[in-house]
Amino acid sequence: MKKKQVRGFQRGDRVAEQVRRDLADLIRTELKDPRVGMISLTAVELTPDYAHAKVFFTTLNSEHLPEIEQGLKRASGFLRRELGRRIHIHTLPELHFIYDNSLEHGANMSLLIDQANAVSDLTPED
Repeated sequence: MKKKQVRGFQRGDRVAEQVRRDLADLIRTELKDPRVGMISLTAVELTPDYAHAKVFFTTLNSEHLPEIEQGLKRASGFLRRELGRRIHIHTLPELHFIYDNSLEHGANMSLLIDQANAVSDLTPED
């Protein structure tokens, strides 16, 4: 007999969200690396076996992006160990930090739309 699929989040989605919340808390409270400073974790994608996690982050200080990425890469072992103390799952994922430029891209698109609207407001209607 086939089991009915439950609507809403699947287990992997819930685990990914918990990983995101716990990592954000760890970075904010426990990480002492000055390179990492003010970042926001936007999403976490887990592989089906939980072996790897893509951790997407954004920062307002994008001119120092290489230093931030280096700091996150260096701290990944510490973060993984501390994450293991908070989340009890069979396989603790290896963390891969990826810069998320979607907020920056969205701001640029919004600026272009505003500029297009300003130009159309200036043109006389026939």
